[in-house]
Amino acid sequence: MFRVGEVVLFGAEGVFRVDEIAPKKIGKTVTEYYVLRSLYRSSNVLYIPVGHGGLEEKMYPVMSRKEIDELIDRLPSAGVSWVDNENERKLRFKEILSCGDRMAVAGLIKTLYEHRLNQEKTGKKMHLSDERFLKDAERLLYDEIAHVMEIEPNQVVSYIGGRLNPKN
Repeated sequence: MFRVGEVVLFGAEGVFRVDEIAPKKIGKTVTEYYVLRSLYRSSNVLYIPVGHGGLEEKMYPVMSRKEIDELIDRLPSAGVSWVDNENERKLRFKEILSCGDRMAVAGLIKTLYEHRLNQEKTGKKMHLSDERFLKDAERLLYDEIAHVMEIEPNQVVSYIGGRLNPKN
């Protein structure tokens, strides 16, 4: 059970604060809901039924500072396998974004970034759907890192770079 004021990651949606746990009456049934408010998109509010396994399982505590630094330290070995079939790739990438495994999300970012560079070398562009997956993965991971490290989301790439290359 999550508490009011706690910050959580919700699936592929991003970082939210539990604003309240409130009963809502729908028809004749009263159900308790987590009221989640996005930390970086103020108009984004989610209502998640307390005890609803399928939805509540998508709520994860945010990482600690130590976990973030450990994740960043492991980035050089991160990556996910490229799937040539676009439809299969979309399904796989969507699964990675919603599973809560931040290392897999970091690996997805790295794989898509490398794919973009390879496409550019041959004069091609990355598929629009792959660009969207890259933006979604960056937003998901960078918002969490920004919140925990108490920096702005646009400072996350510099933070990661400084951690990986401390002499620069």
